[in-house]
Amino acid sequence: MSEHITTVAGVAVDTRHWIGGERVASAGTFTDVSPIDGGVLGEIARGSGPEAAAAVAAAKAAFPAWAATPRAERARLLHAIADGVERRLEELAVVETADNGALLRSHRRGVMPRVAHNFRFFADWLLRLEHEDFDTRGHTNHVSWDPAGPCVLITPWNAPLMLATWKVAPALAAGDTVVLKPAEWSPLTASLLADIAAEAGLPAGVLNVVQGYGSEIGDALTSHPDVRRISFTGSVPTARRIASSAAANLTPLSLELGGKSPLLVFADADLDLAVDLAVEQYDNAGQVCLAATRILVEETVAEEFTRRFTERASCLRQGDPRDEATDIGPNIHPRQLEKIDGFVRRALADGARAVIGGHRGEGQYYAPTLLTDVAQDSEIVQEEVFGPVLTLQTFADEDEAVRLADDTRFGLAATVATGDAERAERVAARLVAGTVWVNCFFVRDLRAPFGGSRHSGVGREGGAWSFDFYCDLKNTVTAPKGWKDHG
Repeated sequence: MSEHITTVAGVAVDTRHWIGGERVASAGTFTDVSPIDGGVLGEIARGSGPEAAAAVAAAKAAFPAWAATPRAERARLLHAIADGVERRLEELAVVETADNGALLRSHRRGVMPRVAHNFRFFADWLLRLEHEDFDTRGHTNHVSWDPAGPCVLITPWNAPLMLATWKVAPALAAGDTVVLKPAEWSPLTASLLADIAAEAGLPAGVLNVVQGYGSEIGDALTSHPDVRRISFTGSVPTARRIASSAAANLTPLSLELGGKSPLLVFADADLDLAVDLAVEQYDNAGQVCLAATRILVEETVAEEFTRRFTERASCLRQGDPRDEATDIGPNIHPRQLEKIDGFVRRALADGARAVIGGHRGEGQYYAPTLLTDVAQDSEIVQEEVFGPVLTLQTFADEDEAVRLADDTRFGLAATVATGDAERAERVAARLVAGTVWVNCFFVRDLRAPFGGSRHSGVGREGGAWSFDFYCDLKNTVTAPKGWKDHG
């Protein structure tokens, strides 16, 4: 077997870049390690400026023909990619679990089926994408969605393939070509996606995948003058660097930057439901951008809520994510574990109390944690931890609940638990958030806009909003008369 092929859970994965329809090696590599047991998964091609330039050049060269490809053919190819994902669903699931530590059962039943759905959804949406013509004093206005050009898509490690295809699928459907840069902590399924796309018949250069460490390759991609769109999911500091890099070329950006979302539990809520919603925030070891990590409970039910929460959370099983019975797996990387532990240690030193957890486990595991006695202006309340760490605060009335909920620099999501429909409508209208869930959590429909307010991001994607971003919208205005006969 080639030195560039690594075998992960019995699946062969090429560790080189995918550029212009070919595998391309780099002079250097970086080591990809599994968070489950610390085992080395492979030595990954470590790209930098030359690989970035080659990938953008390949995307630029492929763009005219891909942009001119009829919608029906683009849609057919996206469905063919979805077919390939479904055929290799088990391989994708086991590789991604090994690479990022998320639950194998979740990958099998939810995440990888969603990957295929991403391609099918945007393929189908493309075929019905239209805007009704309208009249202005007898002139006809016709709006069209023109492909924009090469796109750079930079994706995170917490749901690598699902979040990558959430960007790749609409970009390809729109007629754009793509350079995908996966997170260095979880690069493997992006390589498998390149194989699947090639097998489906996607033309060379339409999808390119380059790996590398942070700014070593990222700056070269985001500052490239031939890039027409940049979509990024990750941290606020990295987003600032990307925005600065893209500014010289005025490259349009879509940024999803995480949050510090609240869960508001009112006294009239179904407390068992509210507890279930709160415990669900430990999903993926707390590594979910949408997680409601700030639990705000009406003071009259706070004691009972905390008792039920503690009982429910104590039943969670933490361990090997490949085990069907496991509820919480490891955190992604030693650096991330140190970050999580640092947040908790500083909070405890500042007077917070750990109702449960508050400490590291063995290896890459952090105990599910709930902290109380935290101040609103404290670091643990204001900053994103991105681990299995929740805080609990109380409120006296609706006004205080909303004030506490909105009192951070973020605004990605919010969850409301209440038995009063009018209150739900009232509170949702006052919350600063891109998505508000009422008596539910993590219900996502690709037809809906997704994104955040404040420091949680810029722009919206999903449904028509994705095509608005990945296309150049054009309005053609035609006069009713005045045609000349040039015959």
